[in-house]
Order: sequence, then structure tokens, then C-alpha cells
Amino acid sequence: MSSDHSYTGPASVEIADEAAPSEAPSPDLLNELVAANHILFDQGVVDAFGHVAVRHDKRPDRFFLARNMAPGQVTRDDIVEFTLDGKAVDAGGRRVYLERFIHGQILRARPDVNAVVHSHSHSIVPLSVVQGVQLKAIFHMAGFIGTGAPVFEIREAGGDSTDLLISNNELGRALAQKLDRHDIVLMRGHGSTVAGNSVKQAVYRAVYAELNARYQLQAMQLGEVTFLTPGESLACIKNVEGQVQRPWDLWLEQARLRRSGNGAL
Repeated sequence: MSSDHSYTGPASVEIADEAAPSEAPSPDLLNELVAANHILFDQGVVDAFGHVAVRHDKRPDRFFLARNMAPGQVTRDDIVEFTLDGKAVDAGGRRVYLERFIHGQILRARPDVNAVVHSHSHSIVPLSVVQGVQLKAIFHMAGFIGTGAPVFEIREAGGDSTDLLISNNELGRALAQKLDRHDIVLMRGHGSTVAGNSVKQAVYRAVYAELNARYQLQAMQLGEVTFLTPGESLACIKNVEGQVQRPWDLWLEQARLRRSGNGAL
């Protein structure tokens, strides 16, 4: 495959607004997006890098994503609206994430998805690069992973000289195709992307995907691992994920305490 589509520029860019503003979203939607950034940082899924996006609740062809910055520091004023092609609506000269194409192209390909988390969480990266080893559901909280998460090999879409970043719509579409109907896709040497029908579900999945990867790596050192069956995975999605509000409320309270000065950092 030719490397004509490789990208060697910075991990963030400053772009002009190229689309007209839309109807204002629900304030609760943007509040959830801000909280999601904080929670993902507090739970060790993202650090200075990584991002989470949510589909516009009144315009399904738009989404919201923070400007280019560390997730743990995001505020409402940092949220930018985009078209599904990654064109900024109201960036106002602010630098934006280069990999906004991850979110736009998955939201375009999957009408059932309303939120997307992209991270480089530490336990998942090793599982993205070892031949013959897949991230699989190992405990009930991570049934959404199923019997094997697909791995996106960027060389197949962008050649062998990319910086592994999803830097344009072509690479975003290739990633969305690899995700297909799964809820998580690993990215070789990069991390993972998780999809959900809401911000809360996407955050839940991102947190428990990292925990599942950590447990799987530990279990593999002890011996042969017993993974969830397809039936068990489906049952866990139905029954366990029906309780995403419980961890969300806990994580949200912790995030607020940390940022109010009343909780230990």
C-alpha cells in the first residue's frame, strides 16, 4: 500500500470555521461531555491525551468535542461543534484535535452511536501489538468486548509511514469500517476507540475496557484464560450495562470533589 496518505504534521491544528452554527444543544448534553472528560482522566483512561465526543442532540449530523487540550482541564467554554466531516462550526481560532475524524466518521457510519471515546489507556496498547492475542471479555463488567475486539491496522489504509494518527476522513472511514458493529476497536500501537449510545455508556465502556485489559494481561501470566462465551457477553450487556448510572454518579461526585478543592488529588 502506498504511503501517500501519511501525515507528518502536528497532533493539533488551527482551522477556520467552515460551517454555519446550528440550534443550541441541551445544556445537560454539554455538561455531560465536560464531566466525561474529567471522569476519564480521573479513572486513568486518558492522561494529557485522548478525547471524547458526543452527537448533537438536535442535529445528528453534528458533534461536540473539546478544543485541543488535556481532558482533565476541559470546561464548557472549551467545547467546539463540528460537522461529521470534521469541519469546525465555532472554533473561533482555537486549536482542535487532529483526530476529530475518529468521531465524525464513526458517528456517520453508526446512527446507533451517540458518543465515542478515544484513548491510549496503558493496558490496552500491549494487546494491540501482539500477534495471536486479542482483547476478549474476561469479566461481567466488560461483556461489551465480546469474544474478540478487532484491531485496526493503519498500514492497510495509510501505508507504512504514518504517525499512527487518524488525521483525515479517509483514515476515519477505515477505522469506522474496522469497528463495524463492535463496541470497541483496538488501534495497533496507538490505543482504542469505544462507542456507546450515550456519553455515560461510552465512558463506562472505556473505563471497563481498560480494567478488562489489565485483568487479561495478569491472567495470561498465570495460565490459560477462561473468557466469557458469546451468550454470557450478551447477557452481561443487557443486565450489567443497565446500571451505568450507578458508576457514573460515583465518578461524577469524585470528579466534582477533586475540582472543588474538597477532595484529594
